[in-house]
Amino acid sequence: MAWFVLVVAGLFEAGWAISLKQSEGFTRLVPSLVFAVTFVISVGGLAWALKQLPVGTAYAVWTGIGAALTAVIGMVWLGDGVSTLKLVSLTLIVGGVIGLNLAGGGH
Repeated sequence: MAWFVLVVAGLFEAGWAISLKQSEGFTRLVPSLVFAVTFVISVGGLAWALKQLPVGTAYAVWTGIGAALTAVIGMVWLGDGVSTLKLVSLTLIVGGVIGLNLAGGGH
C-alpha cells in the first residue's frame, strides 16, 4: 500500500508543479488554490509512505515520478521544447524509478 500511495503522491507532485507555473507567481486565484491542494496531498502522501519506506528510495521515486510527468505535460501541453536528449533523459528517470521500486522498500 505504501508504494501505491507514493506513486499517487508523485502524480500529485506534477499537479502542484504545473499549477504553480499556471499561477503566475500566485497572482491567479484558481491555479494558486489547485497548487495548495495538490501540494498538501502530494507531501501528505509522501509523509504517509515514509512511515513504511526508506527515505532515500521513497523521496527519489516521488521526485522522479513528479519530475518526469511534469516534463511530459510541459512538452505535450505547455509548449516546452522536445528533443531526443530530453526523451532519453526521461526514459532514464522512469527506468530509475522502476529500478528503485523493484529493489524493494525494506528498511
